[in-house]
Amino acid sequence: MKNKIAVIGAGFVGTMVIQRIIENNMADVVLVDIVEGIAQGKALDMSQAAPIEGFDALVTGTSDFSEIRGSSIVIITAGLPRTPGMTREDLVKKNGAVITSVMERVIRFASGAIVIVVTNPLDVMAHLAWKLSGFPPERVFGMGGVLDEARFKYFLSLELGVSPRDIEALVLGSHGEAMIPVERYTKVKGIPVSNFLSPDKYADIIEKTKRGGASIVELLKSGSAWHAPSASTVEMVEAILRDSKRMMSASAMLEGQYGIENIHIGVPVILGAGGIEKVCEISLNDTDLEALREAARIAREMVDQLKTGSHE
Repeated sequence: MKNKIAVIGAGFVGTMVIQRIIENNMADVVLVDIVEGIAQGKALDMSQAAPIEGFDALVTGTSDFSEIRGSSIVIITAGLPRTPGMTREDLVKKNGAVITSVMERVIRFASGAIVIVVTNPLDVMAHLAWKLSGFPPERVFGMGGVLDEARFKYFLSLELGVSPRDIEALVLGSHGEAMIPVERYTKVKGIPVSNFLSPDKYADIIEKTKRGGASIVELLKSGSAWHAPSASTVEMVEAILRDSKRMMSASAMLEGQYGIENIHIGVPVILGAGGIEKVCEISLNDTDLEALREAARIAREMVDQLKTGSHE
């Protein structure tokens, strides 16, 4: 039996996630949006590309959440995007209401699924989704670090004049301006990046990475990034479907690791068929560890502002 994946939210990110999944014949998909006709129309359009692109995955568009029954993975992209001048924190209450509504339906119709949260502010929304679900923490997490690392590698590759595929990087903490690129784990073919870049130039690249999403919002004037976020999400989906035990950064529930408890924050994890199969606790210097704990503190404060019930 072919896997089934549900994507909640038929905006640019959700639609592109589905396109990447079906064009790689990874699973059948169902696209859900509360606006009648949007998901149906996009699903029909993508389906008509099957003879050209050569895929046989089925695409269903609907506004009926019961259609997500049988999904092994539910990806939540629904929510309001940032607008110019809006911080991720500004989105908390509005998108918190969206996540609450979506999770009520996920609990009802897909209680056995792994849930990947893409909605911003990502760490806060991932933790909220977990609190509402009552699911084991390994089955509810956020996509963030994969995207942040991709942006970091891209800017490094431009400066160094090398392929981004030859760059190794690790980005921890909150998805957004509080992310923590870890210099000691940033290398080009195993060679520390400090051999190639001055401290000032490295700091400049970090700043570009932190503003990677905001810069796109400013350029577009309306909407936010969708190509890199969708690619990052599908990389996580592939690791789960193939049980490939990939190590990548995700917004995971911490239960004492790094001295942090009861919050989702970006750390390296092992992804496989069970979702997050291991939270990897690596060695960090005092500066990076303190930054990670501060990011967790801020995320926890934002969660507390939502004043929602939970299954903790």
